[in-house]
Amino acid sequence: MKLSVIVPVYNEIATIAEVIWRVRAAPVSVPIELIFVDDCSVDGTRELLQNLATSEGNENGELKVFLHERNLGKGAAIRTAITHVTGTMVLIQDADLEYDPQEYGTLLDPILNGHADVVFGNRFHGGTHRVLYFWHAVGNRLLTTLCNMMTNLNLTDMEVGYKVFRTEILKQIRLQSRRFGFEPEITVKVAKLGCRIYEVPISYYGRTYAEGKKIGWRDGIAAFFHIIRYRFFD
Repeated sequence: MKLSVIVPVYNEIATIAEVIWRVRAAPVSVPIELIFVDDCSVDGTRELLQNLATSEGNENGELKVFLHERNLGKGAAIRTAITHVTGTMVLIQDADLEYDPQEYGTLLDPILNGHADVVFGNRFHGGTHRVLYFWHAVGNRLLTTLCNMMTNLNLTDMEVGYKVFRTEILKQIRLQSRRFGFEPEITVKVAKLGCRIYEVPISYYGRTYAEGKKIGWRDGIAAFFHIIRYRFFD
């Protein structure tokens, strides 16, 4: 058993070293490989990642770095990373510290215990979470409800960034979304496959736009159409 942690990155120079340290310190019983895909950062992130990948602390190659030569989006970065995965499980980790790697054990348990094929984090039931934008919360509930209607699931938090997959499941799926459409696309497609999906409570340390948050209202509107598209027309 091995865990592949995929980290799509765009302009996160302030947090990237901390993310690596926290993932390496995660309380899990399986080896971890870290796969970073830099999505054409311009703030020094890609140079730092390249230096870390070739440093003495990476002799065993557990840290892998791949670079996009133009900005393509989170979904595109995840697609690039999947082709380099060697673990039996895949976890998506954002590079901005909104999610805590100390909770990897909670996320992995349903898969390790043989109950789940896919695990979603749940930011709203049980974990500590920062109080932020009202309309973001409303939009998330609406999109999750629509997705549940289209898939006959009863998810609480479709848009959550923390998702874990058995690798054989993830590699069956032909992903197309480039940006944040990855979240509705992967949800609809694992539902179509009949995967065993679990939710677990996680903490959420959200950021404001001033602190670097990137997803916006246009992505919310796009998610609506992604749900319809991948349910009926893909």
